[in-house]
Amino acid sequence: QYISSLRHRFQRRGLPMISVDTKKRELVGNFNNAGVKWDSSPVLVNDHDFRSDSTGVAIPYGIYDLLANCGSVFLGVSHDTSAFAAHSIAAWWKREGSLRYRRARQLLILADTGGSNSCRRHAWKTELQAQLSNPFDLAVTVAHYPTGTSKWNPIEHRLFSEISKNWAAEPLHSYQKILNFLRTTTTKTGLAVSAYLDRAHYPTGLNADPVLFRSLRLRPHKTLPAWNYTITPNL
Repeated sequence: QYISSLRHRFQRRGLPMISVDTKKRELVGNFNNAGVKWDSSPVLVNDHDFRSDSTGVAIPYGIYDLLANCGSVFLGVSHDTSAFAAHSIAAWWKREGSLRYRRARQLLILADTGGSNSCRRHAWKTELQAQLSNPFDLAVTVAHYPTGTSKWNPIEHRLFSEISKNWAAEPLHSYQKILNFLRTTTTKTGLAVSAYLDRAHYPTGLNADPVLFRSLRLRPHKTLPAWNYTITPNL
C-alpha cells in the first residue's frame, strides 16, 4: 500500500519512476538456454555449463521506466555489486532519463530487498549518493519490496519476462548476440528496450567508503524506514 501511494504521488506529478533488478547471470558461449522454439533442425549445444568453456559472463542489470514503458539493460561482464547497480542507474539517467524528464529533480526507484540493491547494503546507499544524487542534483527516493514479494516488482513481468521469451532456446554465443536480443525485445503495448555493454571491473567484498558513509544524506521515511528512504544531494 505504501509503495502504491508513492507511485501514485510521483505519477500524478509526472515525475520519473523506475523499477530495477538484476536478471539471472548468463554464461556466454554455446550453452543450453531454457525455452522452446520452432526450427528446421536442432541446435547442438554443450551438455554441461562449465565456466571454463565460456568466453565470459553476462550480468544484465535492468531498469524499467514505468511512465514511458521503456526498458534499459546494462550488461556487466564482472560482478553484480552495488557500484555496478548504481553506475547502471546513473548511466541510464545521463543517457535517457534526464532527456525524458528534463525538469525533474526527484526520482523514485523500486527495488527488491536483496542483491546488489539490497536495503541492508551501506554501499548501495553511498554509491547512489556519489554516482546519482550528487552529480545530477537529484533527490532519490528508494522503496524496497518486502522479502518474498519481488514478483510484484514491475520489471519482472514487464521487462525480464519479455526478454526471456525473446531469446528462449537460443544459445547466447556472444555479447553482441545478447545485446541484439535485448534491443529487439518488444510487446504489443509498445515496450522498447535499449542495451549497453559495461566492460568495467567491479570488485567484490568492498565495504562502503567511510568518508562517503559519514556524508550520506539519507532521510528514512516514517513508514517502514528500513525499506523506504530518500537520499538528497550533498552539495
